[in-house]
Amino acid sequence: MRLVTRRIVEIGLGAGLFLSGVAAGTLHARSATVQNHFGQPKTVLHVVVYKFRDDSSNYDREKAIDGIKEMAAKIPGIKNVWLKTERNQARDFSGVYAIEFANAEAAADYAESPVHEAWSKSWQKLRENSLSFQVSNP
Repeated sequence: MRLVTRRIVEIGLGAGLFLSGVAAGTLHARSATVQNHFGQPKTVLHVVVYKFRDDSSNYDREKAIDGIKEMAAKIPGIKNVWLKTERNQARDFSGVYAIEFANAEAAADYAESPVHEAWSKSWQKLRENSLSFQVSNP
């Protein structure tokens, strides 16, 4: 009888511990929703929507996109790159990529970099059209 009582107490304590964890998690989730923190970084985002030529091969397309990573490794001031298009609302365009620069000076240096110019020559042969934007905060 003692063993049964002990087992019931253990199960009760375990259930109580589980329920208190659920309650604490729910309270934390609610407070996190209310306390939505965001920033306005001083970085510059360069976003490009592009369309490949119909006659460009998949190999050349992949090589051009991979070239963005290689270029980013060689040009100072590039913080991040985004290469995978998750959603593209620009109809008839192949994809989107983005490059984040540490600041406006880094974005200007990128535009004039010989590494960028070399990549851009091969890129221009493959693309039919592109639209580019740069976004920052005051």
